[in-house]
Amino acid sequence: MKLTKEQIDQIKNQQSQSNNTKRVTSLELEKILYEALPALDHGFVRVVDYMGDDTSIVQSARVSYGKGTKQVSTDAGLIKYLMRHWHSTPFEMCEIKYHVKLPIFIARQWIRHRTANVNEYSARYSILDKEFYLPSQENLAAQSKINRQGRGEVLQGKQAEEVLSLLKNDAETTYQNYEKMLNQKYNGSTIDESKAGLARELARMNLTLNTYTQWYWKTDLLNLMNFLRLRVDRHAQYEIRAYADIMLDSLKKWVPITYEAFMDYRVGGYEVSAKGKKVLNKLINGEKISIEESKLSKREWNELMNSFELKDKLID
Repeated sequence: MKLTKEQIDQIKNQQSQSNNTKRVTSLELEKILYEALPALDHGFVRVVDYMGDDTSIVQSARVSYGKGTKQVSTDAGLIKYLMRHWHSTPFEMCEIKYHVKLPIFIARQWIRHRTANVNEYSARYSILDKEFYLPSQENLAAQSKINRQGRGEVLQGKQAEEVLSLLKNDAETTYQNYEKMLNQKYNGSTIDESKAGLARELARMNLTLNTYTQWYWKTDLLNLMNFLRLRVDRHAQYEIRAYADIMLDSLKKWVPITYEAFMDYRVGGYEVSAKGKKVLNKLINGEKISIEESKLSKREWNELMNSFELKDKLID
């Protein structure tokens, strides 16, 4: 990741500001506020604003559930109770805003989470930066033979070199054509004074999906956790997981008690169906049960056994 002098100066200016407030703040999150945290080769994640902390969740819950919460004496105990029983509304009382720079193809995957306010860099108004995502060789993998949306073995040798060369050449060639159509370089200089450039809203269609874009992404804590639960999972695409991992660390700094409950009950936990529960009860009691008796599919059975590390029960 390489920031321009203008971007560096802007971040320093933001970080130098100090304001007195009566609102709750998170000391650990304040330490990284506005900082550009590197992601992939040219991307970053910045926390630019937030509202609330763990105490905000507790206060909201005690107002909502009244006397019932008095049975839980500690803030940590209450937050764990809320997480455990899917009482989600109190988590909506906290919000956070990120500035993210990311490849277009990851932005299109990310935007499927329709629970945030988003304002993206306008390629109708401005020229996109001449920056493209090029995977490192260890992340160049073949299509999985068992998963239609997953990766298989890492490409090796000349094939890997050829793929990287194609990605780089395609991105550079299409960007050169983008500049030609605009009749303008990415630095703003005109190429040919005698020609009119194509409208930016049309010229952009030629760019490759590994071109970088930027946006501001604001969401509440509940929907941030829903996003992270899916995107920090090992099955998520590596490129979006790189961003999710950074955001997960910001969650830890922002609301550490909620983070612990989230990791325990959502990320590290496992939901079991009614049929799966019957299977586990029988196994715990030392009883035998077949997949036919369980009425689970082979995939459901193996997922259940893998989740509880019952490798000897797996079915080929």
